[in-house]
Amino acid sequence: MRSTLLVAVSFVALAAAGQSIAAPASAAPAAVTQEASAAISDADLRAFAAAMAEVQTVAAQVEGTPTAEQQAAMAASVQNSGLEIESFNAIATAVSQDPALRARIAVVTAPAPAPGSVAAGVSDQELGQFAAAMDVVQTVAAQVEGGAATAEQQAEMASAVQNSGLDIERFNAISTAVSQDESLQARIALINARGQGAQ
Repeated sequence: MRSTLLVAVSFVALAAAGQSIAAPASAAPAAVTQEASAAISDADLRAFAAAMAEVQTVAAQVEGTPTAEQQAAMAASVQNSGLEIESFNAIATAVSQDPALRARIAVVTAPAPAPGSVAAGVSDQELGQFAAAMDVVQTVAAQVEGGAATAEQQAEMASAVQNSGLDIERFNAISTAVSQDESLQARIALINARGQGAQ
């Protein structure tokens, strides 16, 4: 019960700060390695996200110290997700320390693109190529003054697309799909979090 109480009290801080559950004062938070983050399954990330949503709903109602009922509701949210409280805490710690893991949560919880859509057909390689080209395009676009790119800036953006390995039509199709599809947006955020543009 003491473990549950510690966790439940920490849930409030987690929900309020949008970060991981704080470790007890006597324990220093352990650094989470990339290997440890990679070992967390997509199913566990889905369960964590579902539990966190419920915990945050309860935590939003807490004024000061959570009541026994609020603590029990938060603990039950975790247990009903299929995760043990210790696993939930470990994932929360990892999520707070690993931007790629936070991005993976968005990927695994995003709605799937419509079958047959452009978004459904974008491969990981194409998305990496698109993300790398967009980094250059956005950097150049940020330097545009007066609303119109110079011929040199236009050439630099076009070159970024050509050098990505995508033809302009595919780049534009992916660009349109990304603007409309949550799963592609999440996948790009994951690519950026991992620092892996096209090779």
